[in-house]
Amino acid sequence: MTEQAKRGLRSAQWWDNPDNPGMTALYLERYLNFGLTREELQSGKPIVGIAQTGSDLSPCNRHHLDLAQRVRAGIRDAGGIPIEFPVHPIQETGKRPTAALDRNLAYLGLVEVLYGYPLDGVVLTTGCDKTTPAMLMGAATVDLPAIVLSGGPMLDGYFEGELVGSGTVVWEARRRYAAGEIDYVTFMEMVAAAAPSPGHCNTMGTASSMNAMAEALGMSLPGCAAIPAPYRERGQIAYATGRRIVEMVREDLRPSRILTRAAFENAIVCASAIGASTNCPPHVNAIARHIGVELNNDDWDRIGYEIPLLVNVMPAGAYLGEAYYRAGGLPAVVSELMRHGKIRASALTVTGKTIGENHREARILDEDVIRPWERPLKENAGFAVLTGNLFDSAIMKTSVISDDFRERYLRRPGDEDAFEGRAIVFEGPEDYHHRINDPVLAIDEGCLLVIRGSGPIGYPGSAEVVNMLPPDALVRCGVCELPCMGDGRQSGTSGSPSILNASPESAVGGGLALLQTGDRIRVDLKRRRADMLVPEAELARRQAELKLPELVNQTPWQEIYRNHVGQLAEGAVLESAVKYQRVAERFGIPRDNH
Repeated sequence: MTEQAKRGLRSAQWWDNPDNPGMTALYLERYLNFGLTREELQSGKPIVGIAQTGSDLSPCNRHHLDLAQRVRAGIRDAGGIPIEFPVHPIQETGKRPTAALDRNLAYLGLVEVLYGYPLDGVVLTTGCDKTTPAMLMGAATVDLPAIVLSGGPMLDGYFEGELVGSGTVVWEARRRYAAGEIDYVTFMEMVAAAAPSPGHCNTMGTASSMNAMAEALGMSLPGCAAIPAPYRERGQIAYATGRRIVEMVREDLRPSRILTRAAFENAIVCASAIGASTNCPPHVNAIARHIGVELNNDDWDRIGYEIPLLVNVMPAGAYLGEAYYRAGGLPAVVSELMRHGKIRASALTVTGKTIGENHREARILDEDVIRPWERPLKENAGFAVLTGNLFDSAIMKTSVISDDFRERYLRRPGDEDAFEGRAIVFEGPEDYHHRINDPVLAIDEGCLLVIRGSGPIGYPGSAEVVNMLPPDALVRCGVCELPCMGDGRQSGTSGSPSILNASPESAVGGGLALLQTGDRIRVDLKRRRADMLVPEAELARRQAELKLPELVNQTPWQEIYRNHVGQLAEGAVLESAVKYQRVAERFGIPRDNH
């Protein structure tokens, strides 16, 4: 490699800069102390980071500790030098009060590493829910060549001979426990059976959904998202990812060329077709904001609502991750969507080819698991985006509206796709668990459960608590779903058709803050409205008397987070961070440290 070509690498400004030998020596010498050689670091080979999200604290991503060896091999064989570094842990099922706090913290850490260290490109290891948006947000901000390697779902789980999906089984076990059908020990055994191997959720929860979004956005190699974690193909694609990132560095293929408006529209269409998690809109909107693409909740309804549900995977369907992978995974879905003109086929991907070129030959291998367009599980399966006097924007996942829910609430003669209910208001999940079975509330199937104080500022971080089970007495009578609403989120593994992510949240004075138990609420899906049926004069009186809750921060980060975070409809990003885009190009190499 010529000296001029070597100078074109960012890393050479640290490790091979004859114009500044003193600093070059300082930067270089300490990286030799564990066995790297000066010849390697000054060879002109791209230095490729591996953003390691796996750890004992992050079991869904832990196998990335092993997969990194295959990534390293790919980087080496393609002529690069791998440098692995840790990422702040994010584990959805482990972190209190919520892992949503950690998404923005991991994002900040990744930005500092990518910009401030001698890296020419990066492999982003993802898996558990928020690791994927955190990594993509960071890569978007700095804009170095980047590629996503997801960890893949667990193997299918079974309990007493039946498929049980991770996360989804929790809600079913809660129902059975409330109905008195199982005891505590069986509850534990039933849920544990859903996690039989390394990997993230084997349902179409947020993990599977967001890794599919990374692939739909063009940031993963085709087929990456669906490969189960223990399969040999997972190690093989890790190796291919390592090879490809070295080529991307040489091609200077950056996220800003891939994460275009067309790519985000493809992600929305794919989200509807796979029955993706309700966490996808805030996460994908957040990525868009950090790369500088205009995207909002209304786009999810306008672009994605009329897309049919093609993927028959829990919670919207019947199968789990292994069957989905064998049926063709996302490439088969994209190919089917392309066949009907729903994919922006010219969008560029990490392969250096367009999404159309990548998927033109893909096909469905099992039409019960991935349905053809003409025989979907459900028509119009996208997210409905609602507004009204309760909030400016909230979403409802229509692909999980069950026949029972539709029959009970959405088929009133002359007023179809609308329902009214008496509001039962809970001040956070603790209040819900404490009072849901209180007979004084007289909760019946004509009620609508509302939870507030659960948004980004109120919780803090926004909690997955909106999918509330009805009182035990109703569950025992066969009423297993009530309409639910809140300013928090819910797990992507939940099949509840809740109205959630309400923005602005109650803690900042959103309409939910004015609601009182006993008020009537009308939800009209045709008009995309959700309103409390309270006279304007009464609402004005409540507004005048409203006192926002006193928020108690338990850690320094909670205070920083609350002071800077925006609402879920806008991605719940750190608002002060959005102005930092294409940092590597805009600011060049950071100043020396000595």
